[in-house]
Order: sequence, then C-alpha cells, then structure tokens
Amino acid sequence: MFILGINAYHGGASACLIRDGVLIAAAEEERFERVKYWAGFPVHAINYCLSQQGITPHEIDHIAISRDPKSNIFLKARFALRRRPSFKFLYDRARNRRVVGGLERVFCSLMGVDRKSMQSQFHNVEHHLAHLASAFYVSPFDRAAVISLDGMGDFTSTMWGVGDGSELSPHGSINFPHSMGIVYTTVAQWLGFTRYGDEGKVMGLAPYGEPVHVDKFRKILRVQSDGTFDVDQSFLRYQVEGGTMTWSAGEPKIGKLYSDRFVSLFGEPRNSDSDITSYHKDIASSIQVVLEEIAFALVRKLRADSGCDAICLAGGVALNSCFNGKVLSDTEFSDIFIQPAAGDSGTALGACYHIYHNVLGFPRSFEMKHAYTGPSFDNGVVQNALDANSLHYQTLETDVLARKVAELLAKGKVVGWFQGRMEWGPRALGNRSIITDPRDEQMKDVLNSRIKHRERFRPFAPSIIGEAIGEYFDQSYPVPFMLKVYGVRPDKRSELAAVTHVDGTGRLQTVERDTAPDYWELINAFREITGVPVVLNTSFNENEPIVCDPEQAIACFLRTKMDVLAIGNYLVEK
Repeated sequence: MFILGINAYHGGASACLIRDGVLIAAAEEERFERVKYWAGFPVHAINYCLSQQGITPHEIDHIAISRDPKSNIFLKARFALRRRPSFKFLYDRARNRRVVGGLERVFCSLMGVDRKSMQSQFHNVEHHLAHLASAFYVSPFDRAAVISLDGMGDFTSTMWGVGDGSELSPHGSINFPHSMGIVYTTVAQWLGFTRYGDEGKVMGLAPYGEPVHVDKFRKILRVQSDGTFDVDQSFLRYQVEGGTMTWSAGEPKIGKLYSDRFVSLFGEPRNSDSDITSYHKDIASSIQVVLEEIAFALVRKLRADSGCDAICLAGGVALNSCFNGKVLSDTEFSDIFIQPAAGDSGTALGACYHIYHNVLGFPRSFEMKHAYTGPSFDNGVVQNALDANSLHYQTLETDVLARKVAELLAKGKVVGWFQGRMEWGPRALGNRSIITDPRDEQMKDVLNSRIKHRERFRPFAPSIIGEAIGEYFDQSYPVPFMLKVYGVRPDKRSELAAVTHVDGTGRLQTVERDTAPDYWELINAFREITGVPVVLNTSFNENEPIVCDPEQAIACFLRTKMDVLAIGNYLVEK
C-alpha cells in the first residue's frame, strides 16, 4: 500500500511517500525550485518520491494533504464575526482554503493525470494532527506525550496529546490568534530579520544579550494558571490592523506583525542593514527566555497530565534547539524524540502516518533513525557533471577518500562533502555539508567571508562521533538531527573553538556508524589524525536552499572560495 503525504500552499512545501508503513522518500520542494521555503504545490518533490519507488500516480492508494479547511470551522466563523479582520486577510484565507480544500482537482491538474484513471482516496488532515503524527509515529516510543508548538495552521497554534501504540489522542489545544510562534516571528521582524524562516537568527543572537526585558514580553506572552498561555493581541498588527500571509508559488511572505503599541513599548524597529546594538541583543535574549518559560509550562503540564516518561516534539518552535536541549535536564521527561523536519515541511510525513495508523488502523512498524530520504546520484552521473565542467579529479575508494579529506581538513581546508541521499529537514547532516576543522576559531570568519556570507553572530555546528558525546558536552543523550543545543565542557572549548557559541554551547549532531557510515568514517579519520572526534558542519549552500544534485554542488563549489569538493568517489582540489 502506497500513501503520499503533501504539504502544499504553506511554508516548506514538501512530499513524502510510505509503503506499507515504511518511509520510502521525503523531500522539500525548495531543493528543486531553488527558492527557500517554497510554498506552492510540490510537483517536483512528488515526482521524486514516486520515482524513488518506481511508481506512477495511478498506483497510489491514498493521498493526504496536511491541511483541513473544515477543521475549527465554527471558531473561524466566530473570529470573523468578532474581530472583523481586513478584507485582504479574509481574501487571502478564503483563496488558500479553496485551493487546499480542492486537493483532488489540484493534484490531477498539476500532475497531469485523469482522476478517472486513479485509484487514490484523497484526504485532508488537520495541520496539527499531522504535526503530532509526524513526531510520534516514527519515534522509538510505544507510549509518549506529544506536543506541537507552532505559528499557526488550521486556526490552531498549539496541540498536545498522548500516543499509545498505534493510537494518537489529542488532549488539548490553543487556537489562533494566540501563538507563541507568531510572537517570536514578530520579534524577529522588529529586529530586522524579515524574511520567512529568519526566527533562527533571534535564537543565535540571544546569547550575546541579557534578558533584561522579560517583564515587557510577559505583558504580551502570558502563562495561565493551568499551564497554557495567551497573547495580548493589541501588540500585534496581525489582528489589530489585519496582517496578511502569501502562500502562493514562491517564497512565503508575511506582512508586518508588530503594532504601533509594540513599537511604543520597544522603540522603533531595526532596519535590516543597520548595526545590531546591545539593546537588540537584549531583546533577543529576553524573548528567548520568555518563549522557553511558555514552552516549559506546557511541557510540564503535559508531563503531569500524561505521566509519560517520553516526549515527542513537533512544529516550528520545535526547531528552537536551545529550548529542545533543556527539556531532559529541566523536566521529569527521560526520553525525547524530534524528527528532522519538525517544521511545516514535516507535516507531509505526519499526513502519511495519520492515514496509515489513525484512519486505516495498521500497527506501527517503522522507526526514523536517519534523515537521508532525498535523491542520490551514482558515480556515473557525478562523473558526467564533473567532466561537463572540465574539472580535474581523483577517483578514490570510499575509505581512502575519507582519509584524504580528513588530512585536508587538518590542514585548514574547506571541503564540500556531497554523498548519498539528501537530508530531510532544514539541517545538513553530513550528506550535503560544508565541513572544516573545528579547532581554529578563525574558521568562522573564513567560512563567512569566503562562502556563507552570514551574520557573524550566527554559530556553526559540530558533528561528533556518537560515542564521544559525553567527553565533549554536558549531556550524552544522542542528537542525530542537530536539533538540540548542549553545553560544551569547559576543558574542551579550545578544541572546539570554531563551533562553541559565545555562551559556551554548541548545536550538535551525533553521528553513528550504522546510520551515516561514510560521514562517520570521515570524522573518525579526522580523530585519528588530530585526536578530535568532531568536525565543523554547515549546510552546502550559499544563500540558497541546500544543494540537491551534483550540478548544484559543483556550481556552488566553483563560485565560492571552497578549497575541496568530495563528491561521490571523486575528489576535486582548487
């Protein structure tokens, strides 16, 4: 049985295919369209997923989209009557609902198939149910508390419940317009980080400041006595003046979220090209503290209500790795799982598993141990791409290639590492990565000046061999998907100077030999040469989506000042 899951007309459009409950393929449309967070209908991602299994649309049994225009319909109507949002807001929402609700028609039209020739059943899955399903059903836990912390989807911002075997039961939710994710995005905009997906910059900036403005933010984002929260809407233009969102094909765009009252409280917003002051750093620090207060109140409520020892997280806020890294140390939960595409792209995965388990009633049989679900390219395709660009290369066996690259890293070279199947989710996890020596603090500036061109306050990530995590970090719980921040042990910070953030932390990835053998061999070879079982890992891109195919990798290598390209079994040195 084949089930296709789709996230469409929302940030991070994506597709996912499962066969008899086993994940076959998953990818974001942005990797093919080359536009970050591309938000239309994911035709390329769907075609990739089907090609990975060698099937056509006619062989799909069920097709599910992670949106349901019928969910919370009475709440939506009451909101419209009470708030009287702008015509533009209502028009945008109505147009989006028509498209999402017409999945069958849209799919057949854009995929070029006749509905009469298809056997598929079509389903709309509520956004947060898809988030919850994406977190629990691919986790290693038989029973777990599950929570989705997000901006907004299907008129809900937050949902929680319990997964038990093949059953997943929501226990509570917080509806729009009360959203911790929207408040965090509002602060990102005010700080001058105005593009969709820029919230991570606030998290990176926060450790440079002091949380001296938490009382101001507690006026906006407020914990309630039952552990839930609400938002004072007068600080948000989204409700006061009718902010808008655009989810048509292309980069998602969100209208200005902060209101005049927000500006009165915090001052004039920063222009994106102006200096970042200590005040801006303090604002970032303060909203991060308050976000964690709100999220921890919910997580502790869920622990008390459910009695579960394990928790699964999903939603855009579940990409806040600073919060994630504190869950086990600051609560009574002893186990945690966050799948690699925790944001909206991951709802395609959840839509599949919601249908398979909740609707069709099949038992669980799959655990997501790695994120390598995207396209791969054999050596013939790679060699043709290299030859087409007239590049000189060495052909090396895999173990020899790993050793050679490790030697180059130890000499300070910057290496593009392109191997196997592309990662699922926003993090490069060693198959589409740029890697270098983590010991040299200057490597941060080298990468930014030569390739990445990012803000200097944003940290780079360490990839560490799994068995060495406790030697270098203050927690030893595995982090396979680079979604948690741990403290770097003080005696190891000099060895990890390029990947230790200003507050002594690192957003790490643990690498296991059985799930990422080539990457593990590389890091292990670097350990044998230097004594350090860690490399600096950043995504293989330059202000664009992570590269997907060899041509994109070679183009990025040639237009930047990268030193080395290790692609398939080939090594290219400038």
